[in-house]
Amino acid sequence: MSVASFGFVSLFLLAAALPAASGLPASAVLSAPAAELPSQTFMNLSEAPNGPVSRDSYGITTRAELLRLQYTLTYTTTWSGPVRWPFPTPVRISSDFGYRPPPCSGCSSYHTAVDFDPGAGQPIYAIADGVVKESIDGYGSWGNYVVLEHRINGQTVLSSYAHMQRSSSPLAAGQTVRVGDFVGLVGATGQVTGAHLHLEIDVDGQKVDPFAWLRANAG
Repeated sequence: MSVASFGFVSLFLLAAALPAASGLPASAVLSAPAAELPSQTFMNLSEAPNGPVSRDSYGITTRAELLRLQYTLTYTTTWSGPVRWPFPTPVRISSDFGYRPPPCSGCSSYHTAVDFDPGAGQPIYAIADGVVKESIDGYGSWGNYVVLEHRINGQTVLSSYAHMQRSSSPLAAGQTVRVGDFVGLVGATGQVTGAHLHLEIDVDGQKVDPFAWLRANAG
């Protein structure tokens, strides 16, 4: 192939390729001054419409951090009134209500409670007046636990306190309790990954989010 022929073929291939990239006829691209050719604009990330963008925007946030953000800023208590939180002051929540990654082999992926984590050995208190429905110092998944039955806002409410320390609860089935009475100590009995209070709330036979329920009803 002659040099002239090679040049013609190269020019033809260039003209055929350019329209797809520029959206202009090949003849216009080939004859237009460089200043008139379409150009690509690169946005400065600090000038993005929604503010600065950084790699951290796509970072991985742990479940523990999400829980801290969700609960720490909204969980307050005066610890007064007929319905109270199980601890006099706000404490860390390590697992919320609903679907979650199972924290251990055999643990549930749908959590019907909220896990309060004030530290092992901390005292737990009754959330309202009621009667002890169950008090079991057992070796099942809940370990040492107590279930109280209350009548609140015309509804039957059960509050369950699980994973308490062995022999830490003085309560017995049929016993009457008052709001704020001692229930037991935070422990790690049963199927757990660490010491915490597993608190369930059942309203008229239906499990509800304890955090949302306490925030709506407790002082």
